[in-house]
Amino acid sequence: MSAPRLWLPLALLLLAPQTPAQTPGDAAQGREKSATCVACHGVDGNSINPEWPSLAGQGELYLASQLRRFRSGERSNVLMDPQAAALSDRDIADLAAYYAAQKPKPGVSTADEDLLALGERIYRGGIVERRIPACMACHGPTGAGNAPAQYPRLAGQHAQYIVLQLKSYREQFEAHKRHTRTNPMMNSIAAGLTDREIEAVAHYVPGLY
Repeated sequence: MSAPRLWLPLALLLLAPQTPAQTPGDAAQGREKSATCVACHGVDGNSINPEWPSLAGQGELYLASQLRRFRSGERSNVLMDPQAAALSDRDIADLAAYYAAQKPKPGVSTADEDLLALGERIYRGGIVERRIPACMACHGPTGAGNAPAQYPRLAGQHAQYIVLQLKSYREQFEAHKRHTRTNPMMNSIAAGLTDREIEAVAHYVPGLY
C-alpha cells in the first residue's frame, strides 16, 4: 500500500501566519520577568497543569508573536489578556528568548493503541477524502515545527491542552466569529475533525520526539 498523500493546497500556505523580524531578547532578563508566568507554565516553561501549554523549546519568534497578539487583543484569553497588556516590546522579546532556550520535557502518550494509531494516521497523512492536510506538513515529523517562527512545537505538549485548542478552533469556525478566528487555517482544519479524531491527534503528539 502506498504512503498517504500529503495535501497542502496553496490556499493554506497563503494563510500561514507571518512573523515580523524582531530584536533578539535577553534570556537572563526573561528569566527574571517570568515570575508571574510560573503558576501556569511551570518554573522552566514545562507546565504541570494539563490545561496550560508548555512553552519550553518553542520558537522565539513564535512566542513573541503570540504575546503581541494577546497584547493587541487579536488573540484573547481571560488570564493571558491582563498579563500581556502590561508587557513592553522588550519584555516580550526577553520572555520569548528565555522560554525558547529552555529544554522541553518529553511527553507521554497514554491512550489506547487504536486511538494512537488513528492519531498517527491523521498527523502523518491527513484525511485525504475530507481534504484535511497532514499535521506534520506544518508541525514537522517530530512535532518540533517545520518553521519554528511560524508553527508551534507540539511534541511533549499536554493532550488535554491540545484537545481544548482544537475544539476552540472548531467552535470559532462554526460560530463564524471572525473577530475571534485567530488562525483561519486551523479554524478550517479543526472544523473537519470529529471529537474522536481530535482526541486521537491530541494523544498522539505528546509522544513525538
